Amino acid sequence: MANEPEIRPFHVEFPEAELTELRRRIAATRWPERETVSDDSQGVRLALMQDLARYWGTDYDWAKCEAKLNALPNFTTEIDGLDIHFIHVRSRHSGALPLIVTHGWPGSIIEQLKIIGPLTDPTAHGASAADAFDVVIPSLPGHGFSAKPATTGWDPVRIARAWVELMKRLGYTRFVAQGGDWGAAVTQQMGIQAAPELAGIHSNMPGTAPAEINKAVERGDPPPAGLSAEEKAAFEQLSGFYAKHVAYAQIMSTRPQTLYGLADSPADLAAFMIDHGDGSGQPGLIAKALQGQLDSPLTRDDILDNVTLYWLTNTGVSAARLYWENKTDFFDAKPITIPFAISVFPDELYQAPRSWAERAYPKNLIHYNKLDRGGHFAAWEQPDLFCAEMRASFKTLR
Repeated sequence: MANEPEIRPFHVEFPEAELTELRRRIAATRWPERETVSDDSQGVRLALMQDLARYWGTDYDWAKCEAKLNALPNFTTEIDGLDIHFIHVRSRHSGALPLIVTHGWPGSIIEQLKIIGPLTDPTAHGASAADAFDVVIPSLPGHGFSAKPATTGWDPVRIARAWVELMKRLGYTRFVAQGGDWGAAVTQQMGIQAAPELAGIHSNMPGTAPAEINKAVERGDPPPAGLSAEEKAAFEQLSGFYAKHVAYAQIMSTRPQTLYGLADSPADLAAFMIDHGDGSGQPGLIAKALQGQLDSPLTRDDILDNVTLYWLTNTGVSAARLYWENKTDFFDAKPITIPFAISVFPDELYQAPRSWAERAYPKNLIHYNKLDRGGHFAAWEQPDLFCAEMRASFKTLR
């Protein structure tokens, strides 16, 4: 029909002049002096950044990432007045379960590229045809190839509604959703809204903390009496996050427009994105990967693909505005009544205790599993484990 919303093919292509300018800016970086400590407690260390810049400005090849993206079916469509970009890969297996996967910050669709093959073509990756998914991976508004909102209001609640519209527009009358980081916020809002087409959700950064725990953490209170060892460990992880490592989120949630360096300096953009750890004085997960300290297939090129995507699309500031838009907590238990699956990775910001998950979702917790490796960027860091979790989480919903 002529009035049906248009879904347009999308091709990734940047002029060579933009890549030349990127390399020029990297080479022209004015570096500060070395940190005055022997750990990461002052931020991303100078030696790491200078080594990364040398590689980024000389040997790194964006064309490989561009070719990888263009080998996939990319599309855009206008939803609620905004052009939304997404990757959509249909499985060749009949009965595949439609799954929409949402990235976070400082991530992008680059996070999910390694899970597309195993989820859509399970028989080629040691799984059964009965485990097949159709996979939809959208770019959040203001991130990557989606348009940048020109007005306020694009918060996780609105994005959740847009994602349901996207899946319906693709012809899906029943589907599931997954997300971590901002993807968790969006996916859990989808769970709260409980559209009739949404059969269930999964998160690797779920909101499970009881209200009294969440309030105590945000106030900086000591742990309440009566917590189990697992609950106390989770409480201390959350307390440490709010006390030592929430500064990046505070500036984005209050003054995102001030972050002009993210648009002007590749080194500043990279450092700000790499500095996503636990505030303990140890390297964050991305820094660990760059230093070869992470048991993961996550590579230096993977990380630079993601940073370069932010640079070429100039979305450092527009992505930061999502923090300003958000008015909900990340870690508190949510009023979700549809089936909810949870995977707990050991290097996540906090390991959601089973007791909190069962208390928060007593009738609809369909899967809970603790993994032995992996962290905040689970699909990126441990794609095989992540795909196994998707199969197990949604098996009862097929």
